[in-house]
Amino acid sequence: MKRPTMADIARRAGVSKVAVSYALNDLPGVSETTRASIKDIAEELGWRPNSAARALTGGRAQAVGLAVRRPARTLGVEPFFMEFISGVESILVARSYALMLQMVDSQESEIELCRRWWGERRIDGVLLMDLQTDDPRPPAVEALGLPAVAIGPPHATGTLPAIWSDDGESVHEIVRYLAALGHRRIARVAGPAGLAHTAVRDAALSAACQEAGIPEATVIHTDYTGDEGARAARSLMISPRRPTAIVFDNDIMAVAALSVAQELDLSVPADLSIVAWDESPLTQVVRPVLSVTTRDIPAYGARAASALLSLIAGEPAEDIRMECAGFVPRGSTGPPSPGGVSHSR
Repeated sequence: MKRPTMADIARRAGVSKVAVSYALNDLPGVSETTRASIKDIAEELGWRPNSAARALTGGRAQAVGLAVRRPARTLGVEPFFMEFISGVESILVARSYALMLQMVDSQESEIELCRRWWGERRIDGVLLMDLQTDDPRPPAVEALGLPAVAIGPPHATGTLPAIWSDDGESVHEIVRYLAALGHRRIARVAGPAGLAHTAVRDAALSAACQEAGIPEATVIHTDYTGDEGARAARSLMISPRRPTAIVFDNDIMAVAALSVAQELDLSVPADLSIVAWDESPLTQVVRPVLSVTTRDIPAYGARAASALLSLIAGEPAEDIRMECAGFVPRGSTGPPSPGGVSHSR
């Protein structure tokens, strides 16, 4: 069956298409009785407004865009994105907005995608994620006049409103805890070095180790995947000066490191303490249960979507600082073994 049109409604109601347009758009020009009759017929036929046509006539597209520049396999298994998107959708659905989601392989591709979406009037605004140091996207979307909200630290968002939390505070809390347990050799398996929030964590880790009076931590940057996380963890675990604690920038890499520790007959936490960034079902089903940072990720998505819809409506939007991720110690962290490798499970 073809999609019903205003012409179909006009024929059924015995009125002109102009009268149908007035009625469905709540414009003056038809009586209230006729308006009610036309709306009843539209509902009966299952008519819905054509968002593309509405956009071409100067209306809104009722959609916002989100491009993700990470390996597709990461998006499929990393809970962060799904939780963030669920928060975004909780706001968009209530406002009858759709989410345009697309994978891209570079910042240039994302800028071109935004330019095409905006030029074709397919979106009313965009969310920018994974901000990088000296990121070209904020000035590019601003030049387009495209409403945008950036998820990341304000120093990387230009003039765009930012949704962020201070990752540095969370890093300091983790290091203070590990140092109090007696750890002096700490390492971190991080995300991509170019990401703005990775740089914040890098700087905070260096400062936190200095404040705790322990040696500078070793940092290995990865692409967030389990494969690279496991490879980085293995290189640390077989090092002559094996760290006694490793902090991972996401849950997948931390879970992969547990398998590497078992492969090398290392006991967690006696021989090696493990901390994962962002709690997820993965961190809770493994044994030992992983010590984690935890935050309300759906709330991030919801606040970002609300801020973007405010911008689209012509309202001012300011930076929103979310509560920083809190550290929750669990079974994967403990004092380091005084005699080296314990070989006990």
